[in-house]
Amino acid sequence: MSSKPLVSVIMNCFNGEEYLHESVSSVIKQTYKNWEIIFWDNLSTDKSAEIFKSFNDSRLKYYCASSHADILYVARNLALNKAKGDFIAFLDVDDFWLPEKLEKQIPLFENAEVGLVYGNVFRLLQKRNRKEIYKTNLPKGNIANELLNDYVIGSPSYVIRKKTLESLEYLFDENFHIIGDFDLNLRIAKKWKIDCIQSPVATARIHGKNESLLKKEQEIDELKIWCEKMKTDSFFSKKQRLDKIKQKILYLQAIQAIIDEGYKKSILMIAKYPLSFKKIKLIMALLLPKFILKKIQKY
Repeated sequence: MSSKPLVSVIMNCFNGEEYLHESVSSVIKQTYKNWEIIFWDNLSTDKSAEIFKSFNDSRLKYYCASSHADILYVARNLALNKAKGDFIAFLDVDDFWLPEKLEKQIPLFENAEVGLVYGNVFRLLQKRNRKEIYKTNLPKGNIANELLNDYVIGSPSYVIRKKTLESLEYLFDENFHIIGDFDLNLRIAKKWKIDCIQSPVATARIHGKNESLLKKEQEIDELKIWCEKMKTDSFFSKKQRLDKIKQKILYLQAIQAIIDEGYKKSILMIAKYPLSFKKIKLIMALLLPKFILKKIQKY
């Protein structure tokens, strides 16, 4: 790449005033300077628009939805239509980037076979005021199978080549509200190589109100829909691949049973799960008091 390409940063917002200033500032502080923010205001009723417009930077572009979208990935697709960059990144308004994120990631697209670059993520446990690294030894290359087994692409960490998105049959699946990133990135991983930065490039804020943590039952339902849909996909329909997602569903169902259901039902759910380290974790979870387990689940 002879010159630095434009990166479109998609920020979808609905009443995100609490952490918005820090989130936008983290993009402005990037050492890589050729970017634009596509800020899609999903008819916020708080001061989100005022906060965003307070920044005096021509690279910040504000769009207000004509109607409120209840599903996140409907809003994401609308915002994507405004992006002019050769590369696309996403940043939720409660997360923030490290200053060298884009500078580290964009050069990895020199390899034309790479369609997506992600990185490690700090998890900021807001209530405990503690920061931890999400994962170690992140996979790269043709990693669709690894992602089915353990999906490790943190939402604020990844950048996609625009041509990669154009190679897909559709962008975000608008039937999903929780697993849209998971679905999109797996469809990318089956066609393109994935590269990564092993060190953290972003911080995901865990504050107890994250929808991905609060709506576990919806996540389970959406994963079931995904499994049904992928039965007609030549890549994902192979038994060993679908079985990995079915195990993920079973694991989430077992955790929910431990929290919400009786001891007997929980034992039956755990008994169905194949022998593995995760099964041991389920047994340990069963022995914990429910109020402790509920607190852990929020993080």
